Amino acid sequence: MTGSPALDPFYRLVRLDETASTNDDARRLAGEGATEGTLVWADRQTAGRGRRGRRWESPAGNLYMSVLLRPEGPLARAGQVGFLAALAIAETLASLLPNRRVACKWPNDVLIADETGGYRKVAGLLLESEARADGTAEWLVVGLGVNVASHPEGVEFPATSLTAEDTSADVAEVLSGVTAHFCAWYRRWQAEGFAPVRQAWLARAAGVGGPVRVRFETHTEEGVFAGLDGEGALLLHKPGAAAPLRVTAGDLFFPAVTEKA
Repeated sequence: MTGSPALDPFYRLVRLDETASTNDDARRLAGEGATEGTLVWADRQTAGRGRRGRRWESPAGNLYMSVLLRPEGPLARAGQVGFLAALAIAETLASLLPNRRVACKWPNDVLIADETGGYRKVAGLLLESEARADGTAEWLVVGLGVNVASHPEGVEFPATSLTAEDTSADVAEVLSGVTAHFCAWYRRWQAEGFAPVRQAWLARAAGVGGPVRVRFETHTEEGVFAGLDGEGALLLHKPGAAAPLRVTAGDLFFPAVTEKA
């Protein structure tokens, strides 16, 4: 593994050479009563996964980590933490790529713009949680992967890595940046709510105001990405509709740019 990261005292690091899934480890630790801020970091995963159970390729050289949180309030509100994590990744990578646009893709990916006007995925997030009987959050695990040294080929949404973008970042350096930015945003979200997070995320969002396609389990909808509502749902404006369609789950694509890759 690479060197040791610089971590805020908020975190308690569990460092592993190899594991099946850092999210699974964090979930187990949550059930055992681990404190908020427990951070699982692995060099490799043998069964990493993304949203909807998709396999997440996890060779050595990239960042794989999961953070255990115990936020107060309704579990539905806890889902906003994904936007904080995306911002933390985007702000870290923007500092390493000062001449490139680093963007957030709803609901939980981070992209780097290429020279053709398209985007390539560099990071993704997976949130898993458990609720109490009253609907409040018992725990929330935020898992993330950042392509540092390598990226998958032949995937549906084009991918890239920091190495492919000519950035010689160390995994520990990326981890230090992401955790610092995340801690700052998490504290701000707890103190001020979702509004400042929403504003910052929209300033970095890919595709706002343009045509998008949202793929659901059973069908696909097309329209204009009209922004986020106050809870983080995507607003999809469809021609002739009196009000935007509120989307809480789905896969987002940008036909105008990503399909050129």
